[in-house]
Amino acid sequence: MRSSPLSHPVLRMLSKVLDLPPENLIKSISAVPVSKKRHVADFQLSVASVMEDSSSESSAQDLHLQAQKLAERLKCDAVVSEISTGPGTVNFRINRELLAKTVLQQVLKDGSEYGVKSELFSTVPRQKVVIEFSSPNIAKKFHIGHLRSTIIGNFIANLKVALGHEVIRMNYLGDWGMQFGLLGVGFQCFGNKEKLKSSPLQHLFEVYVQINKEADDENVKKLAKDFFRKLEEHDEQTLSLWKQFRDFSIEEYIRIYKRLGVHFDEYSGESFYQQKSQEVLKMLEDKGLLQKTVKGTGVVDLSEKKDLSLFSTVMRSDGTSLYITRDLAAAIDRMNKHSCDTMIYVTDKSQSSHFQHLFQILKLMGYDWAERCQHVSFGLVQGMKTRRGEVVFLEDVLNEVRSRMLQNMASAKTTKEIEDPIETAEKVGLAALIIQDFRGLLSSDYQFSWDRALQSRGDTGVFLQYTHARLHSLEQMHGNEQLTDINVACLQEPDAISVLQHLLRYDEVLYQSSQDLQPKHIVSYLLTLSHLAAVAHKTLPVKGSAPEVAQVWHSMGLLCGWGLSRVSLPRQMLPWSLPA
Repeated sequence: MRSSPLSHPVLRMLSKVLDLPPENLIKSISAVPVSKKRHVADFQLSVASVMEDSSSESSAQDLHLQAQKLAERLKCDAVVSEISTGPGTVNFRINRELLAKTVLQQVLKDGSEYGVKSELFSTVPRQKVVIEFSSPNIAKKFHIGHLRSTIIGNFIANLKVALGHEVIRMNYLGDWGMQFGLLGVGFQCFGNKEKLKSSPLQHLFEVYVQINKEADDENVKKLAKDFFRKLEEHDEQTLSLWKQFRDFSIEEYIRIYKRLGVHFDEYSGESFYQQKSQEVLKMLEDKGLLQKTVKGTGVVDLSEKKDLSLFSTVMRSDGTSLYITRDLAAAIDRMNKHSCDTMIYVTDKSQSSHFQHLFQILKLMGYDWAERCQHVSFGLVQGMKTRRGEVVFLEDVLNEVRSRMLQNMASAKTTKEIEDPIETAEKVGLAALIIQDFRGLLSSDYQFSWDRALQSRGDTGVFLQYTHARLHSLEQMHGNEQLTDINVACLQEPDAISVLQHLLRYDEVLYQSSQDLQPKHIVSYLLTLSHLAAVAHKTLPVKGSAPEVAQVWHSMGLLCGWGLSRVSLPRQMLPWSLPA
């Protein structure tokens, strides 16, 4: 932990020998990952990052020699008890009692800002960020395809907030287009106002299925076009029905989002940019960027040689806008409204080309802030099925995971009686879904497995929740008063030192996730912390130990519980009510 006083003597020592300001060395020093070999250093310096005569072409032997020469110039002191070398690194081992005392004090002092106060973040400016995620199509049940966008966007938003940024969570609804003409006609033929109020999305889904059976009928096609034309002309009766579809849909989505532990600051939608997209087309024309094809469609040339070898279609032949035109209008409007530093879009990787074109057109229009727009893409989830077969709707998955978790809890011999087993099953099941999703690279497709996700042991959300509950139970049994005057001489067992060393790495993990917006770094860190805590729970028991020793080992349990409760994932993942 670079915000810990432990790293400062190392920085000063290196600064003096290398004749470099300490702040220039911060990112060159890292905490050493915990090793089963046990006898490892606490911090290490990458020689290649600080030596002027080293380069990417330097051999491993050259780097090792440079590391040895540098180590010979350094001397141990009251803080650094041992200096050694590794492959291209100089390693520093901290006085064990000082390590324990400093980490304990730092956690208690910084509280929820532990890790965030690190010097790693000292040069990172606080920003205003708009994050667009989830974005389902209204009048349709929440499709399972939107699950990843929802939980990934929520993770990024939570992480940004934890690091002190101002975040606007935006849900950009698919609420416009010819499909609403078809749905409107369908509702006029098969709709029921009472069913619309009691179960809106289910009823609209049934209506849409029914009208789609007749979608090839020329009369139905004409009626659908007429309905959508009236919608675009703001016909009062037509618009009123569409507004009901939209309002009921949002109400239903909010209920699902609550189960996921997700909220939004703003609901926007394509419908809002119907007129503004025409303004965008006018701007493109005025800037000489809009070209007409033989068929009469409007395109923007994105090719380097301006030979239309690469272009983006932004207007239909009848002059109406397309999805990308409305996205251009939305981006410009958001920047004007929020004056944000960054805009992040969270969608699946099939839309990568769309966002490349979007950002490129914005740049051609003269909006320099397009450089600060970012598309966070993700792969597909394969093999997600309920007991009834292939899954389509998110609510079916949430009900399924709750049901399976309840069944596992009922059959487990170690499960204690709890106040609300259904709520517990819901939260642990959600953790299982999220952790399986977040363990790998977001851009990768992955094969979903119920059995793997719901295992109580191994690298799973269930194990993470179980560890957190166990540690919280320890806190409840032994009190959570402020710990002072701890005899750290009792805290020298290898399993205790491993936990302390792991906690030193927390700021690096946060920083890495903040840079690439990948949750896997934090998930991996927490799972390792859980495993270290499980080992320490066996070898460093509080029960039956001398009071002085018990207090110290109890504090280690609190540290692990603290680490788990501060993760930048949905808070519902970590309920306090789980069995210990």
